[in-house]
Amino acid sequence: MRRQPTEPEKRLWRALSGSKLGGFKFRRQSVIGALVADFLCPQKALVVEVDGDTHENEADRRRDAALQAKGFTVLHVTNDDVMTNMDGVLQVILTALEQAPDRWERPHPNPSPEGEGLEG
Repeated sequence: MRRQPTEPEKRLWRALSGSKLGGFKFRRQSVIGALVADFLCPQKALVVEVDGDTHENEADRRRDAALQAKGFTVLHVTNDDVMTNMDGVLQVILTALEQAPDRWERPHPNPSPEGEGLEG
């Protein structure tokens, strides 16, 4: 999915990348154990999932429970909301970020394969 994101995922990424939303850093298609989160704010342990028509409610509940057991909060937004109400989606995400406690005192480096956040 990282190489072929959906249009709603592309649009949401443009709004979240580069710390554009409240200065919070996000990663996309972030691996958490055996799961892959659409978007992750590591500082706040917030996972944002963009749900399309093919999502299965029971599978989503199990996945959310597994992420929550690891200390993550999961927020679901729909493809339709991203496409037609981006401002509302971003406000919901920002509110969740502002309410979530920090996982650590200082910004944490991103040891991603892309080298983002690493000093060289």
